[in-house]
This record gives sequence, C-alpha cells and structure tokens, in this order.
Amino acid sequence: MAERIAVLLTALVLLTGCGGPVAGTARPVQLTEDGRAKFKDYYARLNKAGEESASKQADLLKQTQHPDFRKKTCDLRGATITVDPTWGTLRADADWAPPGEKVHPRGDVYVVAVTITLRQQDQTIGSQIGSMHVVLLDDEVYGFAPCLGG
Repeated sequence: MAERIAVLLTALVLLTGCGGPVAGTARPVQLTEDGRAKFKDYYARLNKAGEESASKQADLLKQTQHPDFRKKTCDLRGATITVDPTWGTLRADADWAPPGEKVHPRGDVYVVAVTITLRQQDQTIGSQIGSMHVVLLDDEVYGFAPCLGG
C-alpha cells in the first residue's frame, strides 16, 4: 500500500505539468470575464466529476485533454483529484511545453498555482502545492491528464 501511495503522490507532481515554483513574477492575466469564467468552470467540472466517481473524473480528463496530446494519459488507479486554484497567480506561459515534449501546445497557455488533493475512495492520500497548465484553444479550455510526461 505504501508503494501505491508513493506512486500516486508522484503522479501528483507530474500532474498536468505540475511542478515546483513557477519562474518569473506572477502578474494577473488580462482576461475577459468570459475567459476567467471558462477557467473557473473547467476546474469546477473537474472537481465535481471527482466527487461523483473516479470513472467520471477519468472520462472528463480524457474529454478535456488538449487535442495535441490526446494519446498521452495515465491511470490514477481509482483515485480522484481535487484542484484548488489560487486565481491571483493565473498568468500566461507562452514558452511552456509538457514535460518530455519539445512541442508547445496550440492555443494560449496559462499557468496557475494550485493545491491538489489526491483521494482514494473516501480517504485523503496526499496533497501537493504546485502549478497547473491549461490552454484556451478555439474558445475552449483544455488541460493535460495526470502523469503527462511521467
């Protein structure tokens, strides 16, 4: 069990480009209210799906996976994640590419500081503070499934 927990916590670190401190100075992004609402809706849907079931969250992660990286997914082994963004840190990150990739995703890439909590059934397994990348492409928000690059 301890080995499984370690693997899942490692997945948190790799989650959607999640990592250590974000280089640079955090400056709020000048998005329209509609743009900000799309990001907030993305995370709200992700969290709601996780509250419903691991399979619903896995399905949503597949549906919202960035089109350029649809084949790069992983299995959270029945675990779910809850993502709590710190909206004041949302900023553009035009030079970012997913871990292990040389290609910059199409669309406008943003990064936001988050607290991610990993749950297995009704038990919290761990929590990680890091950053997550999301992309606004063709007026839709896309993310990167857990373990991308892992």
